[in-house]
Order: sequence, then C-alpha cells, then structure tokens
Amino acid sequence: MSIAEARDIPILRQPLMPPSPPRASPDMGLFERMAAMRKNAIATWGQRSYEEDVIKVGFLGRSTFILNTPDSIRHVLVDNYENYSRTPAAVRVLKPMLGDGVLTAEGRNWKHQRRTLAPAFTPRAVDTLVPHMVAATDATIAKLHAASTGPVDLREAMQRMTLEIAGRTMFSFGMDRHGAALRDFVMEYGTRLARPHVLDMVLPLGWPSPQDISRRFFRKRWTRFVAMLMAERRAAGKNADAPPRDLFDLMGAARDPETGAAFSDEQLGDEVATMILAGHETTATALFWALYLLALDPATQEELASEAMAGNGAAQIERLKFTRAVIDETMRLYPPVFLIARGANGPDVIAGLRVRKNDIVLVSPWLLHRHEKLWRDPNAFIPARFMQGNPPDRFAYLPFGVGARICIGAHFALVEATLALAKIVGAFRVELLEQEPVLPVGVVTTQPDRSPMFRITPR
Repeated sequence: MSIAEARDIPILRQPLMPPSPPRASPDMGLFERMAAMRKNAIATWGQRSYEEDVIKVGFLGRSTFILNTPDSIRHVLVDNYENYSRTPAAVRVLKPMLGDGVLTAEGRNWKHQRRTLAPAFTPRAVDTLVPHMVAATDATIAKLHAASTGPVDLREAMQRMTLEIAGRTMFSFGMDRHGAALRDFVMEYGTRLARPHVLDMVLPLGWPSPQDISRRFFRKRWTRFVAMLMAERRAAGKNADAPPRDLFDLMGAARDPETGAAFSDEQLGDEVATMILAGHETTATALFWALYLLALDPATQEELASEAMAGNGAAQIERLKFTRAVIDETMRLYPPVFLIARGANGPDVIAGLRVRKNDIVLVSPWLLHRHEKLWRDPNAFIPARFMQGNPPDRFAYLPFGVGARICIGAHFALVEATLALAKIVGAFRVELLEQEPVLPVGVVTTQPDRSPMFRITPR
C-alpha cells in the first residue's frame, strides 16, 4: 500500500479516537524533558514531531535526529545499517536482562546468532508450536470463565497467558511453579532498572553508572534463574528419534550454516532469556491494547467475534483476516517497541543533513505510525487500513523493526496474538468498568499507565 493509499482509506462510520498522552509543549526545557523521559518518553514529543520529516536537536556537543520519512529510515536501517549500532543507553538497559542474545548482539556475533536461530522461526517451525499456544489460550479462557462473575484484570490475564505460552513453546512445560518468580524479575527490572538515567546517556560504556552496579547484581540472580530453567528442561530429556518438540530443542540443535558452530551454554541462556522476555512481554502488551480498543469500540469487537465464532474455535490462522487487521492496527497505535535508537559509528548524510560520528538517530514507531503526512486520521482506530489487499509502506509501519535486524520472532508473535485474540473475543464480550482513559507509557515497551478492570460476559 502506498502512503497515498494509506491516507485515503474510506471510513464508513465515525472511528474511535483512543486516548494518548498530551503532546509536549514547545517550551519544554532540556532538563524538564530529560526528567520526563524517565517517566514516559512518549510525552516528551511535541506536535512538530508528528508533522515534520526530520528533526535535529543538539545535546552535549552531539546531534540527535528524529527520522519520519521512509527514505531516511531505509537509509539508516537497511542501506547503511552497518554504520549504526545500539546506543550506550540502550546497551545499559537491555544487556542485564538479555545478555548478548540476538536482540542486543552486534557485528559478527549478531550475524552468527541470526543465521543459527533462523531455522527455529520459519513458518513451518512455528506451525509445530501452535498446539502449545492453543492449549495455553484454552486454559486461560477456562480460568476467565470461572472469574467472569466479577471484575477481571485482563492485563494480568494476558501476561500470565503469554508467559505460559512462552514456557510451553520454549520448554514444553507450564510455568505454574516458575511464573511468579519470572514475573517478579520482570517487574523488578522494569520498575527499578529499565528507566534510563541521564548518566546512562552521557557516560561511555566503560564507565559504570550507579544504575549499572544494581543491574550487575540483578544479572547474576537472573542468569542463575534461567540456568535453572534450562537444567530442568534438560532433565526432562528428549527422544533422539522424535522431531523437535519445542524451541529449546530447535535452538539446541541449531548450527551456524556457515561455520557449523552450535551455541555455548552461556549463549543459549541469553537466547532463552531473549525469547521468553521479548516475546512474552511484548505480546501481552499488544493483546491488552487490542482488548482495550475493542472494549471502546463494540461494533468492531462484534465483527471480530463473528469471524472467530465462524470457525467453531479451530486454530486456522489463514481465515482470521479481520482479527489480524485488528492486531496490525493495534500495533500501529500502540507499537510494543516505541523507539529504535542508533548511534552513528562514522560520518553520514541523511536527508541532506550531515551526521557525525557518535550522533544519535531515532526512529520512533510511535511517531511514525501517527505521523500526519503518512496516514489518514493517524490517531483513529481503523482496522480497515489493513484489509485493502496491499500492505502499508514497510518503512512507514515498523511494529517489528525492518531490515536485517527485523525481529526474528515476528511471525511467531503474530500467530500467537491473532489466535489468542480470536479465541478470547469469540468466547467473551469484553466491556470496560471504568471511564477514566488508560494512557500509554513509553519505558522500553509501550505499557498502560494502569490496569483497568473489565467485565467479561460469556457469549
């Protein structure tokens, strides 16, 4: 779909305008902006960020560029991607949880991991994991039936469900015994250590910030926990003649097609942590926002329910076209990863502007997906945008990134989210019990500022 077509989708009824944070005042000062970033980076962007093609600002002798045109984004993330790497702040925030997994690795190490992991995430490999997804979703629906007489926290339910899916698809066992500990790790890190401090942005990586000391202690405890999960899975064994039954089998058997090298135990632990955390948390967030939007838009919810119930609960991803469109539109409005930050390794020119070594380049799916030059009614919830037969410009819609570093688990996440949303909305009518709007908060992922209560009614 061209940008012009994306802006000209016919609207047959008044669309829902979901809530979003107020846009920053143009008078917001530098230190005020930096303080606000720790609470909600989304709220630091003003109106011009949603209108202009490229924005350049200076900070401590470096320039920061916000890119909002497909051509400039293609240049940085595809054509000249080797000139750009993760910023020191991103490395400080992500590595204690993800180590040197495929999401954080750079250079030759990243290429080795990407080549080695690729066979585990092909559509055929993901198909073998669908029964795990369906079983965990059905178990969640059974629990929701038991709780449907009172208020329900669907955000918590989605987190528990996607954690269960992560456990079953990774290890072939449920997370009943380990789920609480895993959630504690995620919550501890998200509330205490994942929010970037100004020192995270200005200190060289070799100079530890006060936050880094706490992050190192956290990492020691976290890696011991992941090693325990791996040991438990290994103790369960594997039939040598049987096909792989989960991601752990697939990743353990993976070999770099160029070198034949397998993952070491430490590397495998980082990949396990990456797949569990990146997949579980982002998918739970996307499902929460989808259910929230459908509760605000009952007509769209009923259209999705009709599609879901037409298949009598069968897990047929190909026929869930409207459900997939709702997921796509949800991730446009509330992209799980709201910001991609890169540091320039050398000089470059972007959109006619000179970039120097160590300058920062920002590509924000939050801004891009709501940019007034790229989308018609950019702040409206219109799943029909994704029902036109042609996808949007791939450099204007980045729920999973783009280029060589596009999320390796994108297909897995889309299958999981589409099947789960269809089964849940096919089973329940979802309503909000609260009038106060839920606002997105950008800290690593696009989280809701609170967990609203829902009423669910069996269909």
